[in-house]
Amino acid sequence: MSGLTAFVSTLLVYTEWAVLGYFLAVNSFYAVQLTSAALEVRRHSLMSWEENRQRVLGSDLAPRISVLAPAHNEGAGVAESVRALLTLQYPNLEVVLINDGSTDETMEVLEREFELKSVHPIYQQLVSSQPIVGLYRSRVKPDLVVVDKVNGRKADALNAGLNVATGELVCAIDADTLIEPDGLLRMVRPFLLGDDVVATGGTIRVANGSTVRGGRVVATRAPRSFLAGVQAVEYMRAFLFGRLGWNRLGGNLIISGAFGLFRREAVMAAGGYVHETVGEDMELVAHLRRRALEHNEPDRVLFVPDPVAWTEVPESLRALGRQRDRWQRGLADVMWRHRGVLLNPRYGTLGMVVFPFFFFVELLGPVLEAVGLLGLVAGLALGSIAPAFAVLFFLVAYGYVLALTMLTLLLEELVFHRYEGLGDRLVMLVWTLLESLGYRQLTVLWRLRGLWRFLRKNTDWGSMQRRGFAGAQSASNPPDD
Repeated sequence: MSGLTAFVSTLLVYTEWAVLGYFLAVNSFYAVQLTSAALEVRRHSLMSWEENRQRVLGSDLAPRISVLAPAHNEGAGVAESVRALLTLQYPNLEVVLINDGSTDETMEVLEREFELKSVHPIYQQLVSSQPIVGLYRSRVKPDLVVVDKVNGRKADALNAGLNVATGELVCAIDADTLIEPDGLLRMVRPFLLGDDVVATGGTIRVANGSTVRGGRVVATRAPRSFLAGVQAVEYMRAFLFGRLGWNRLGGNLIISGAFGLFRREAVMAAGGYVHETVGEDMELVAHLRRRALEHNEPDRVLFVPDPVAWTEVPESLRALGRQRDRWQRGLADVMWRHRGVLLNPRYGTLGMVVFPFFFFVELLGPVLEAVGLLGLVAGLALGSIAPAFAVLFFLVAYGYVLALTMLTLLLEELVFHRYEGLGDRLVMLVWTLLESLGYRQLTVLWRLRGLWRFLRKNTDWGSMQRRGFAGAQSASNPPDD
C-alpha cells in the first residue's frame, strides 16, 4: 500500500468513527426528546380540558382570534376554505382573507359567495406590506374581512393581515390548510393558563389519501403512495416527539407556517414577518424569542399535540425536492440572521441548547451524513473499513432512528389513535420501515442543494401545484409539477 493510499485509508477510518460518534450523539438526543414528549403527553392527558373547552365556548371573555389566510390564485377552492374557517368552534373569531394580488377569479368568487361590501380602510400600518387596494366585509358573514392587495408573497400578505386584524391573538395558516373544528379551542389553552406564552403550534398531518368533504377531513386514511406515506411518517415523528419534546428542553424554535397561534402585540413589536427570506415562519419565532430575552420579556413558545391541521404533501419527486430545498435555505437564512444567539449564554437554553441543535443537526446534518456515506463506500472499496463496521454504522445512523420512530408510532396509537383500521396501521408500519431505504438519502441531496443555493444567495420561492380539496373527496393524487 502506497503512502498516499495509507494516508487516505487512515483518514477515512478516523472520519467514519467521528461521523459514527456524531450519529450516536444526535440519535441519543432524539431519544431524550422522545422521553420528554412522552412525559408531556402524560401531563397533557392527565389535565382535564373538556370542561374548560366548553367554558371557553360559552364565554364572552375568550381572547379574540384573527385567522390570517393568505390566498394567491386560489379561486377554485377559496369559497370552501373560507366556509370551513368560519365554522371553527370558537366564540370570538375573525377571519381575515388576504388576496395577495391574484390574477384568477379569487376576488370574484369571494364577492359572489359572501356578498362583500367595501369598507373604509381605517387601520394603522405598523408593519410593512405592499399597498392594500381594497378592504371588504361580508354582508352575510360579518366575521369575514377580505383584504385585496398588491402581490408581495406570503410574508407580505401576512403583514397586511396583521395590520388589519383586530384580534389579541392571530392564527397564521396556509390557504389550503384544513383545521379540525375544535383546533383553535385546543390551541388557545396555553394562553389562558398564563400570560408568558407568545406562540403555540399544533400538529400538521398528511391529508393525502383521506376523505375530505366541506373543508373537513371526515375519514382518516394512511397514504397509499410511497412519497406521501414516508412524509406522513416524517410529519408524525417531527411533530409528536420532535416539537413536543422541546417543550421541556428549552422551547420551540419552529411554529409551522401552516398552523400557528401568536400574540399579535409581540409579533407587531418584532416588526412582523420578514420579506427577504423563504423561512418566514421560523424567522418570526427566532426573532420573537431573541427579542423577548433581550428585553427581559416572556419567550415561551409551546407545542400543543392535540389541535390538528391537515395539509396536502407533494407526491412528485420534483415538487418535494423543491420544498425541501426551500426549507433548508430558510433554515440557513435564519441561522445566519440570528447567528449571535449560537452558544451565547445570554440567551439561556435558546442559545446553549435549542439554537446549537438546529445549527449542528438540522443545518449541518446533511453535510456530515453525506460525508459519512461517501466515506463508507470509499473505505469499503479500499479495504480500510471492515463490513462489520459498515453494519454498525447503519445500525447507529438509521436503525436507532427506526427504533425511535416505531416507539413514536406506538405513542400515537396509545394516545391519539388517528388511524382506526388495522390496514392503515400496517401501512404506516410499512412506510416506517421503508423510510430509511433511499428516501432519507434523497432528502440529504435536496438539503445539500438547498445549502448550496443559499450560499449562492438564491431566494426563489418555487411552487407546488396541488389538486386541492374543493370538489374532491380524496387528496391522494395531486398532479406532478
